[in-house]
Amino acid sequence: MARCYQCGKCSAGCPMGAEMALPPHDIMRLTIANDRERLFNDDSLWLCLTCETCSARCPNDVDPARVIDALRELAAGEGAEHAPRNIRAFHESFLEQIRSTGRLSEVGLIMQYKLRSGALLQDVAVAPAMLRRGKLPLRPQRIAGVGEVKALMAACERERGARAAPAAGGAAAPGAGATGGHHNGEDAR
Repeated sequence: MARCYQCGKCSAGCPMGAEMALPPHDIMRLTIANDRERLFNDDSLWLCLTCETCSARCPNDVDPARVIDALRELAAGEGAEHAPRNIRAFHESFLEQIRSTGRLSEVGLIMQYKLRSGALLQDVAVAPAMLRRGKLPLRPQRIAGVGEVKALMAACERERGARAAPAAGGAAAPGAGATGGHHNGEDAR
């Protein structure tokens, strides 16, 4: 991260940059300054789409997308209140669908999300048309290896718990720890 010289190319290419109070270059600056409070109390971390445009545009290969992933992990480890309710509701609903069937069930995801977020009637008018067109299959399909998916997810939860325990005792620097999992195994730069 020390190689970031705040050129702003990451923010210029970010499709969510205009929606974020802290665009990627500001997130990088605050991470370098170790301003956890400002980073974790702003919704910008959670608005990142993880499209990795910022990382592709970075002239110094700093990989802001990976840093944002690590910051989300740290924020979640410190407490669920850091994630906005609707984002947390979607995340939990999505993972529960994968855990139960091994794949995404759209109807199950929508039902769980609506219950968790409290947005019960939002978008309800589009449901009949989607059902008529077969866009919302009512019966979830299960994969053959759903037991292995459950075991993998349980192992990830155990690892997350093991990482959270040391973090609770001392303040780790932002960027330390594991990322969301879609990047390679190198440490955040």
